[in-house]
Amino acid sequence: MTHNKPQKKRHHAAGFTLIEVLVALVVMTVGMLGVAVLYVDGLRLNRTSLYRTTAVALAADMAERIRSNRNANYAGSGPGQPGNCTVGPGCTPDQLASDDWWRWRRTLDTYMPAGTAAEITRTPTGPGNRMNRFDIRLSWSEVGNPDPVSYTLSTQL
Repeated sequence: MTHNKPQKKRHHAAGFTLIEVLVALVVMTVGMLGVAVLYVDGLRLNRTSLYRTTAVALAADMAERIRSNRNANYAGSGPGQPGNCTVGPGCTPDQLASDDWWRWRRTLDTYMPAGTAAEITRTPTGPGNRMNRFDIRLSWSEVGNPDPVSYTLSTQL
């Protein structure tokens, strides 16, 4: 007769240990924080892009107003007066410029960040100073940027 010795059953660990689970959780948390930081940066850069695009469009708008009213003095920093002026009789070129400044300032206040500064400078150029160069400058503060951001559009009449 043979004696069969009972064989010991070996149990292999099935599943994860608690340490493995914690390590996986830490790795996943770091990854999720990285994604959140990228998302916030994307939102900030999107806002920056929107403000810059708006500044370009608004400066071009004022440049067109200056071109259409060449005899007026647009230099300064506004804010102008509401005069309900339109091109035609009843308004002098300077009254129309004042009205243009006022309307433009309201648009700036609507679409740009609070505290946006606007300035127009005029430099006579050309022979006999017959030509004028206008620099339209917008400056504003952005979140996360300690220095103000600015855009300048130069146009010559």
